[in-house]
Amino acid sequence: MRPAAHAVTPRFMTRAELLQSLDRQAVYDLVVVGGGATGLGVALDAALRGFSVALLESQDFAGGTSSRSTKLLHGGVRYLAQGNVALVREALAERATVLRIAPHLAQPLPFVMPSYGWWQTPFYGMGLKLYDLMAGRAGLGRTAFLSRAETLAALPGANPEGLHGGVRYWDGQFDDARLALALARSAEAAGAHVLNYMEVTGLRRLSDAPGALTELDLRDHLGGVVHHLQARCVVNATGVWVDELRARARRQGQDPAPERMVSPSQGVHVVVDREFMPGHHALLIPKTRDGRVLFAVPWLGKLILGTTDTPRQDLPREPQPFAEELEFILGEAGRVLSRRVRTEDIRSIWVGLRPLVAPPSTAEGGTKVLSREHTIVVDGNGLVTVTGGKWTTYRAMAEDVLERCFSCGLLPRRDGGLSAGHGLIGAPADADGAVPLHQAPGIHIYGSEAPQVRQCPGADHQLGLGLTEGMVRYAARSEYAHTVEDVLARRWRALFLDARRAAEMAPAVAAILTEEGASAPALAQFLQLCHHYLPAQPAH
Repeated sequence: MRPAAHAVTPRFMTRAELLQSLDRQAVYDLVVVGGGATGLGVALDAALRGFSVALLESQDFAGGTSSRSTKLLHGGVRYLAQGNVALVREALAERATVLRIAPHLAQPLPFVMPSYGWWQTPFYGMGLKLYDLMAGRAGLGRTAFLSRAETLAALPGANPEGLHGGVRYWDGQFDDARLALALARSAEAAGAHVLNYMEVTGLRRLSDAPGALTELDLRDHLGGVVHHLQARCVVNATGVWVDELRARARRQGQDPAPERMVSPSQGVHVVVDREFMPGHHALLIPKTRDGRVLFAVPWLGKLILGTTDTPRQDLPREPQPFAEELEFILGEAGRVLSRRVRTEDIRSIWVGLRPLVAPPSTAEGGTKVLSREHTIVVDGNGLVTVTGGKWTTYRAMAEDVLERCFSCGLLPRRDGGLSAGHGLIGAPADADGAVPLHQAPGIHIYGSEAPQVRQCPGADHQLGLGLTEGMVRYAARSEYAHTVEDVLARRWRALFLDARRAAEMAPAVAAILTEEGASAPALAQFLQLCHHYLPAQPAH
């Protein structure tokens, strides 16, 4: 059954109104720290259950890992090869749910595994047939064995040399930052107070008694004002930065230093023009020369190549690719594409830090639960921390977090399951007419909200890459956008598609945001950021 679409967009509060509500609300049932996929999922689920909820994000929603994925909603073919059947089943079911509740932002996508060895088609094909069987009614299409000619037709631009055939299967793709935004707005529509650019600078449990409140100190990065609030339960969903917040919550002299939960790994993605592979199928190489996976995914009019999986110990907000990572992606792409990708062909590079779980040992006053790919830990001070997982299973992770809050007595138990049938803001009534996400972005990305966007001043004034003046005004008025980066990186994916073009568009966006009352469009910072999304120029 398809969830009900949001035919009428609810009125959203301005930031000033949100801040006033934050100050008026003496105590929240739940405060979620972190505005990525996991935190937003928890906030929406809790609000739908009737809890009073505040979500606080120190930067922008999905400003970190959650906007830098490979843009795939998948059950995990690799996990099937590892024998992790339970994880694959759950991910396939959750994939179907996301496709149902946000069809304008998440859609099926056909993949082809080209076979450059005679054994690859039957070997991988049988595994993918099992993938179909496990998906059952949630399947998106049948796996098919392709001849050499059919493979080249599905993957124009693939290297024909040594090609024997291929296997086509189905998974999903999505716009991660826009989906995060839809979750934030849906959470607010359900009653939550969601604020970006609001950093938690301190938190402390007011007593050790059962049901004791936690007090949080907040700093508004836009207004510079300090705020305070209290919560019955606090969830730490800050991704790769969860250990930092856990350390901040430690009671000096009383709590032992928390063990590290996250061992970060970075994934690099390279964007080139679609002329390298102009079809609408994605390409998957399941095993490169060093055993990694390589994707070539059509997305919003461009082609994404990636990804890597490289450990790193530091946690920069804007991680840069290592030279060997870029060399690996271009080298492997050169083996499977008929036209070699050069450095000068790159339109954008983005790097995401993955919060790979390093579960702590059980310590006195603390408990841990290892669940699926993610881990949930409740420290002795009552802070609930969740990390790990992936976008596809964000909703199931949210349910697990709330279940943990119930079992620890931090929140009263309330029935859930509502998020599985709750269409997100913008979900159209008729998903059959959704424009494929592999096409260049346009007004269709707003789903049922497109009419409201068209009503904004400047709706016909193009700024580039499909973005209009009206869309910028809508982002400022209704989508929590405050800076040029908010607009050109996440409300509209220009930075992720073509960094040079995004830099050219930035002055016009900054001028519009200023007209809309943005306090700090941060044009200079964004222009500097654009350089980080381009390959380093070789020294002469």
